[in-house]
Parts: sequence; structure tokens; C-alpha cells
Amino acid sequence: MSAFGTLATPVGVVGVVSDGGAITRVTWRSTPPDGSVVVSEPGADPLLTEALAQLRAYFDGRLRCFDVPVDLGVQTAATRAVLLALHETVAQGETITYGGLAARSGTAVPARGIGSIMGANPVPLIVPCHRVVAGDGLGGYSGGDVGRGLETKRWLLEHEGALPTSLF
Repeated sequence: MSAFGTLATPVGVVGVVSDGGAITRVTWRSTPPDGSVVVSEPGADPLLTEALAQLRAYFDGRLRCFDVPVDLGVQTAATRAVLLALHETVAQGETITYGGLAARSGTAVPARGIGSIMGANPVPLIVPCHRVVAGDGLGGYSGGDVGRGLETKRWLLEHEGALPTSLF
């Protein structure tokens, strides 16, 4: 059984799923996915408690790097390599292009395929797919509340200092 908890953030309610050994899902939702139970007792799942605390610290500007264990689930070798390259080499305040991440991952995945992998990332924010941008702009983003993906991506990148704050 997985544990589920939520955190209200400036970019919507973020839901986190823990299996007790790793964080398996981060999503923009306030209801638990099938097979998960809402944890209301602090400390019932120490890993979930820590992940929510780290996310709170991130949004408060007090955390630059997450250190909770993650489980990416069943992935192809190429997908896993791309997500791990992103997680391990693109720090807060930095961005990388889809093509740059393809090259850095050592895979033969084309830039367009990198976008698909980012859209399927099971643990956004912790594995920072919002830091992957197009060569000519922000690119896409499937995180955030429905219909607010690019607004969420821009907010996250501004929050991290990777983009100047928007004037409008």
C-alpha cells in the first residue's frame, strides 16, 4: 500500500506518493491515485513526511536540491538514462535544451523524444523536467494544474533564478 500526502504550493496542490522506500509519484492532484491511502498522521510514513517537508522548503526558497529516494518505475533503459542524467546533472538555476539533455544522457534519443520522456516523468519537481527547455523558448510542460503548464514552468524557472521575473 502506498501513502499519499498533499502540499498547497504557489503553483497548485502537489500530491506525493511514497511506497515507504522511495517516492514513486509527484503530481498536481489533491486526491490519492488508486492503491494509495491518505496519510493524516504525521510520521505514519517518514519518507512521505520528509518529501513533503523538502517540497515545502523548496517552495519557500530554502532548498536547492532534493535528496529523497525516488523510484522511476518500469522504464526503458534510454528513458531511465535520460531522467537520471537530468536528476544528477542539471542543478537549480540551470536549464538544458532537449537536444543538450539527449547528448548528455548518452542515448540515441532525439530531442523530440526527450520531450515525450519529460512528459512521462513520474516525479516532476524532484526530477526537474521543468528545467528542460527548447532551443528557442520554454518548450512544453505537462505539469501544473490543467491548462496552466507553461505558466507553471515559467514560475518554477523564475523561482529558481533560471529566468528573469516576468514584468507582466
